[in-house]
Amino acid sequence: MIQSTFQILERVAGQKEKSLWKAGIFDWDTFMRKDSIKGIAKQKKSYFDRQLVHAKKALHNQLSSYFIDKIPSTETWRLYDSFREDAVFLDIETEGVGAQADITVMGLYDGLNTKTMIKGVNMDYQALKQELANYKLIITFNGSSFDIPFIQKRYNILPQIPHIDLRHCCARLGLTGGLKEIEKQFGIKRNPIIEKLYGGDVLTLWKMYKGSGDRHYLDLLVEYNEEDVINLKKIMNYCYEKLGEGIKNEIAA
Repeated sequence: MIQSTFQILERVAGQKEKSLWKAGIFDWDTFMRKDSIKGIAKQKKSYFDRQLVHAKKALHNQLSSYFIDKIPSTETWRLYDSFREDAVFLDIETEGVGAQADITVMGLYDGLNTKTMIKGVNMDYQALKQELANYKLIITFNGSSFDIPFIQKRYNILPQIPHIDLRHCCARLGLTGGLKEIEKQFGIKRNPIIEKLYGGDVLTLWKMYKGSGDRHYLDLLVEYNEEDVINLKKIMNYCYEKLGEGIKNEIAA
């Protein structure tokens, strides 16, 4: 899907991209084979060709960082298929407000296994920085508004790689509301104990753990966070498929 994306080129937005598709220019190779393209000056065409060569090299060498400043944040989902094997699904839980706010639990899921770091138990930000350096995509739900800026401002441990915010992908497909509401539309069910007893309030679980020292509450909190990151993969796969179908339909039109 990424090689049908022309929005990595300077001042090429959605409408210009669609006009290229309508002109039969469906991917980077087709673009570069053309001697000239209507609406693009010869000098600009040569410049774009060089940019696409760089992009192909970055893709071949699995350098996702190349695309950070090249593709609009709303279109980073197009990178998923190329980097899905090195993607990490991330979610944090926090306590406090303002300068006193801190991460209580951070969950990571690589598509096969989860890793959970807990404040006061095994939270190690240097180890976390090293772990995150292994990935080439970060995927969250509403992370562009909360998780990513919170982590980066407080701890500056995130690698320079593209971020996909599933909240925006879902909205484009008519899936609105919070993550739990969207999960229900997918038929995803949570542990009823958490929902029934605590209303799904993870902060309450954390406070009960800290106040009582009872590991039971912490285990529920970790389970809740693990469900968050694991469920993101199913939603990401769905969004990529449906948004990709939309592009394929545009190209075929």
